[in-house]
Amino acid sequence: MTGVPASAAGGTSSANGAPASAGSGTASGGAPSGAMSGNVSGTVPPGEAPVGTGSAGTVPAGGVSAGDLETGLPDGQRPARAAKVVAAAVNQASVWNIANFLTMLRLLLVPGFVALMLADGGYDPAMRSFAWAAFAIAMITDLFDGHLARTYDLVTDFGKIADPIADKAIMGAALICLSSLGDLPWWVTVVILGRELGITLLRFLVIRYGVIPASRGGKLKTLTQGVAVGMYVLALTGWLATLRFWVMAAAVVLTVLTGLDYVRQAIVLRRQGIAERMAASEETEA
Repeated sequence: MTGVPASAAGGTSSANGAPASAGSGTASGGAPSGAMSGNVSGTVPPGEAPVGTGSAGTVPAGGVSAGDLETGLPDGQRPARAAKVVAAAVNQASVWNIANFLTMLRLLLVPGFVALMLADGGYDPAMRSFAWAAFAIAMITDLFDGHLARTYDLVTDFGKIADPIADKAIMGAALICLSSLGDLPWWVTVVILGRELGITLLRFLVIRYGVIPASRGGKLKTLTQGVAVGMYVLALTGWLATLRFWVMAAAVVLTVLTGLDYVRQAIVLRRQGIAERMAASEETEA
């Protein structure tokens, strides 16, 4: 009876009553003892197969897959939700990423910028140049951190809160410093900062109905504001001083127009949200 395993302790085989030697390494029929190196304990019932080397239990006759051995569950029973939970945990834990680093850098640049702007009474050309460099770095990081967060899935709760704060902080610090030094009329500072703070508050008020997306006009406004304020931070004279006046005028116009457009979008979004809620309520009652 070829295929009947010999005893691991060197007992007898049932093939023609021939004994199997404990040290010969072979069973009757010529099968090498190495074929039984799995050391499966106990008797394997018909229709079942040993799991493999070193395993002491049995598995269904259909065998196991690699996924079964990794998860402990058959392929058809593995919860699909597990992968999503793991991915969500990884995203939530990735607070220390490049996008948030740029945001924090922009926040740290604010006090340094103010110190450079007000050094030596605020009229030292060298200090103003350093202040412009700090402002330029802050504006450049503002362009990249949001793009990186969306492109590489680095959006975090910290970034959602800190990014707009950093934007308003550096722009507000620059405008207030310029107005306090007499380089920029206070009404310009009030219009720009009032619009920025008002739109931010408006976004929070209508967030229950939806999100107001950033428009092209809003992005152009941000770019124009950055260029205009940067030109005022530098100690420019001659035709460059005249040019910065017109750039700032364009920034103020864009600030007002885009602010009114955001108000319109907020009103429309709120009306749509209320209408949808009323329709859903009517369907529920019906």
